[in-house]
Amino acid sequence: MRLSLLLILSIFLFACADYEIKNLVKSDIDLVADEFIAETRAAVRELVVKLYKRNPVQLQKNPGMTIEGRLAQLRVHRHTLDFPELNDKQGINAMNIAFDPTFRGDRVFALMVGLGSMLREAYRYKAEMFLTDQLEPEVLLASARNVEVLLWKLKNARKPNGEHYLITYEYKGVVDNLSFERLFGRIIILQEMMARIADDANDRTVTGAVHAVSKVFMPLPI
Repeated sequence: MRLSLLLILSIFLFACADYEIKNLVKSDIDLVADEFIAETRAAVRELVVKLYKRNPVQLQKNPGMTIEGRLAQLRVHRHTLDFPELNDKQGINAMNIAFDPTFRGDRVFALMVGLGSMLREAYRYKAEMFLTDQLEPEVLLASARNVEVLLWKLKNARKPNGEHYLITYEYKGVVDNLSFERLFGRIIILQEMMARIADDANDRTVTGAVHAVSKVFMPLPI
């Protein structure tokens, strides 16, 4: 009997050679969520590179720091993104620092730590989902609205001297780089789509005034 079980198990494992064992405890929605998580994190990493290339003075505020060094910091922290140079602030609190006229630190890092940690919070700080995990559509949708607010702030918020806090799509009054809008747009779409998928999975309708036009970040409803 034991030999037969081992034989059956061996045949099963051979048949699943191209299918990761961990996927056996994942639903279709979990697999989709995994892809969305990977895509949003990839978009954040791309934004880090683009923002530093567009705003090199921010990187120079930390002598010896490189773009790869910043990316490594974001990769090493698997869950929360808490850093002493930002007083351990995350999510919308960290994003707000980037638009604080009194802040003297690296605004790109503050912005990306804020955005990255908010997106992680929306996915319950998980790099991948399993059958026992459940996503909240309201949280995902709220994160999408915050990215819209962030995009608005990058375009419109200015220092007391009239300069943008960070250079993105416009430089010296000339719109010359639309790649930022495309990247932020990708994140917004991913969060909205995942919210709809989670909503369907939970068999309910997302409610609340999450689509209201706002110029301030909203805490995620967790």
